[in-house]
Amino acid sequence: FSPLMSVVRHTVITLPTPVNISTWWNFGSLLGVCLAIQIFSGLVLSLHFTAHTDLSFYVVIQSFGDVYYNWWFRALHANGASFFFIGLYLHVARGMYYGSYVFKEVWSVGVVILLLVMASAFLGYVLPWGQMSFWGATVITSLFSALPIIGGDVVIWLWGGFSVDNATLTRFFGLHFLLPFTVAGLAGLHLFFLHDQGSSNPLGVSSDYNKVVFHHYYVLKDLVGVCFFVGPLLGLVYFNPWLLGDPENFIEGNPLVTPHHIQPEWYFLFAYAILRAVPNKLGGVVALAVAVLILLYMPFSPQTAIKGLSFYPWGKALFFSLIGVFILLTWAGAKPVEEPYVVVSQVLSFMYFSYFLLIGPLTRIQDKLL
Repeated sequence: FSPLMSVVRHTVITLPTPVNISTWWNFGSLLGVCLAIQIFSGLVLSLHFTAHTDLSFYVVIQSFGDVYYNWWFRALHANGASFFFIGLYLHVARGMYYGSYVFKEVWSVGVVILLLVMASAFLGYVLPWGQMSFWGATVITSLFSALPIIGGDVVIWLWGGFSVDNATLTRFFGLHFLLPFTVAGLAGLHLFFLHDQGSSNPLGVSSDYNKVVFHHYYVLKDLVGVCFFVGPLLGLVYFNPWLLGDPENFIEGNPLVTPHHIQPEWYFLFAYAILRAVPNKLGGVVALAVAVLILLYMPFSPQTAIKGLSFYPWGKALFFSLIGVFILLTWAGAKPVEEPYVVVSQVLSFMYFSYFLLIGPLTRIQDKLL
């Protein structure tokens, strides 16, 4: 075998894999499929896109009828982003529940991938230049003005001027085009560290003496997972492609007309709710950043006697309460900035951050009881 073929063979054929990993471990391969779909559909869409504030909205609309199957690629790309985030959040949740964060390099690269995918999704959402795209870009980029001393300069640098305009759209398009390839490179690094350290398993015990080769056991299992994941995606594309979109984005972006309720896509709503829960602008930005960056702390938190939460009833209860809080934050983020939703967001934000403070002491107390 050539060196390249040897790497491929070791990655997808002869890789020693724990015999007892469950369906929750399928999401790694599913995310790889999602990334491939996003890159391919994005490349096709970029061939018919013009990054100009006077043209972008009309080019996107015109392409629906004039470019063969452009509607399909755009629906696939837009809904593929939602399915990408569903897979990402479930992948992160599985890692938190089963203690995969003990593999520091794998986890840290994964969190960086999550941050870059979030950045790429935000940049891509601006490109159609609809009302919600324009005002979403204005609101989110304006948050950087909260930074002490340099905030104003950072915002002007991001905009390429004194407002969200053509320069902003041009650089957002360039970054949105490049970031997925960066994510693909980091995904390769993620796999390298994973294969170097080995996969975890539901029991949280060493599986060095009970492994099987990746092919054909897990190749077939992953293919079944892909069918169950891509099937609903194609169903959404064909039968209700704009279900997850915002109707405001079918109106051209207008800096003189502010939408009644500005909100990001559903996969950012939990962070948006945390941002709005803090009355102070700088405090809200810090809370928003910490909501995701706190994942980088987990590998360095005190470790438990047994990896994962499978044998910690209190820890399991706290974890599933976090899942409920995440869902409720997503719901609260879609509501107007008024009572009682502001208070609800504040309570839920407190509960969200409390998880990361309480999970360590709770599991260590049970370690001592055992």
